[in-house]
Amino acid sequence: MKNKIVQADTEEGQKAGEVIVELIENQLADDNPPETKQTLKRLMKLGESRENAIRYISTALTVEIFGAFKHNEPYNHERYVKNLTALPKLPDDSE
Repeated sequence: MKNKIVQADTEEGQKAGEVIVELIENQLADDNPPETKQTLKRLMKLGESRENAIRYISTALTVEIFGAFKHNEPYNHERYVKNLTALPKLPDDSE
């Protein structure tokens, strides 16, 4: 099976984005990891709307998910937290 890139402006891309947002909302509701909620609050204190803050957090989560698949490795909590902490600087997916 060949890897397929999902474009954000397609129905598949929209569904993928909705799943990422749902994962973040679950992290916030469960306070697990707590760094997700801390990052949301920090970004909003910097003047970001909640929606934009969620978008920033989604980049960190997407990079972590993609990295796990790309390198065939498990979720890396330290890398995810590092990327959350660096926001609003966007994560580098080449690591």
